[in-house]
Amino acid sequence: MKRTLSLIAALSCAGLVATAATKPVPIIFDTDMGNDIDDAMALAMIHNLEKRGHCQLLAVTSTKDHPKSAAFIDMLNTFYGQPDIPVGAVRNGATPEEGRYLKLVDEPKKYPHDLKSGNDAPNSIQLLRKVLAAQPDGSVVLAQVGFFTNFKRLLESVPDQNSRLTGRELIKKKVRLLSIMAGSFQTIRDNNHYLEYNVKKDIPSAQKLAKDWPTRIVWSGFEIGIAATYPHVSIERDFEYVPHHPVKDGYYAYTPPPHDRPTWDLTAVLYAIQPDRGYFNLSTSGQVTVENDGFTRFTPKKNGRDRFLILDQLKLARLREALVQLTSEPPIK
Repeated sequence: MKRTLSLIAALSCAGLVATAATKPVPIIFDTDMGNDIDDAMALAMIHNLEKRGHCQLLAVTSTKDHPKSAAFIDMLNTFYGQPDIPVGAVRNGATPEEGRYLKLVDEPKKYPHDLKSGNDAPNSIQLLRKVLAAQPDGSVVLAQVGFFTNFKRLLESVPDQNSRLTGRELIKKKVRLLSIMAGSFQTIRDNNHYLEYNVKKDIPSAQKLAKDWPTRIVWSGFEIGIAATYPHVSIERDFEYVPHHPVKDGYYAYTPPPHDRPTWDLTAVLYAIQPDRGYFNLSTSGQVTVENDGFTRFTPKKNGRDRFLILDQLKLARLREALVQLTSEPPIK
């Protein structure tokens, strides 16, 4: 008993045990894994935050319609000691090409995993409904860092064996926040009408979600990720604790250093799990609409559903250091 109490005390000092004040955030991660390496870095950060007791990863769903996307997700989950995290795959989605780093799943001796293909994974919508139905009301945080396909389809889903509620009813009952990496809300390279990738690839789904989503949404725009780039020296040095690290190797396969990669997806995840840590400021409340060309227009509105992240330049160094530490931290052996 004394040994157990000593271990708990030590873990608490290291920030690895959740307390009543840091109750783990139940989170579902929706990603277009394979299109950019920041998706993999964001999932690594989720696992490290879960290790610290700050979140509980309920499921991961992919909006990239390539079978290796779900396999890579399972590979990362396995590397971080959670091979049984449910993984869902989109059907008839966007970007069916393989991408630059998904080839890592073809080397199972280096990167073990059980899920060989997204074709063997459950449909994302069925998985989302099942996982949400099992959670307490008003508890779940969703982090969307890819296309709008899965959550739009969830919104339109009908009652099934998992829940008698429609998709909209289920979301309204179970979800307390949707944190999205999408859109642009500031000038991008002298462009006041920047069309962001995650929106452009499935504009109808983005329009539907922006119009009808029933819970609070916080948007991390394109401008946030390009302001808080990830230092390449961390990729080169901080992942050397194992011979084959899927995040480092994926980063090199995507675009080899030296280059500092934008942290688009990481910022949406960090806010989703730690919104009260002061890494970001928030806009006034309002309403986001998606225009026919994919532009995200924000209209201030009292008691509006939507807000977007604002990055204070005085907080930038602290944010970058947090992203580095939370992404590169080794798993518990």
